[in-house]
Amino acid sequence: MIEADKILEQAQNRAQEQALAYRGVLLPAEAYTVLQAMPEARIVDVRCRAELDWVGRVPEAIEVELLTYPGMQPNAGFVEQLGEQVTNDAVLLLLCRTGVRSDKAATLLSQNGFSNCYNILEGFEGNKDESGHRGLKTGWKAAGLPWTQG
Repeated sequence: MIEADKILEQAQNRAQEQALAYRGVLLPAEAYTVLQAMPEARIVDVRCRAELDWVGRVPEAIEVELLTYPGMQPNAGFVEQLGEQVTNDAVLLLLCRTGVRSDKAATLLSQNGFSNCYNILEGFEGNKDESGHRGLKTGWKAAGLPWTQG
């Protein structure tokens, strides 16, 4: 638990340095360490259903689309749908494809009373490499963390 506490403290410092509206910012491996040490922490995957089905899923993640497919329109029920599954003070580790939507989700949730939101930098697939491919150098998958296909 001490290691998780240190990781969360570093994540909070990163968020303060960047003047973010939510609690903290984690790298994928840090998020996984927190999940292992804190059973009450939950990973929240905000990618759309198509991404989950075609690219892969994180086992035991709560899945609530921030944007819906097709059309990538905002999910008006996002906060309420998540609120049906977790309490406002739960430690929430938010994940998307690259860390951009999860940043927006962490901000939105923090503005709506969720006090322990952490964005997972790099997301599930990370940024594109020099060949234009994702998931090879950065992100949850590239870090070798648990995921399933289909």
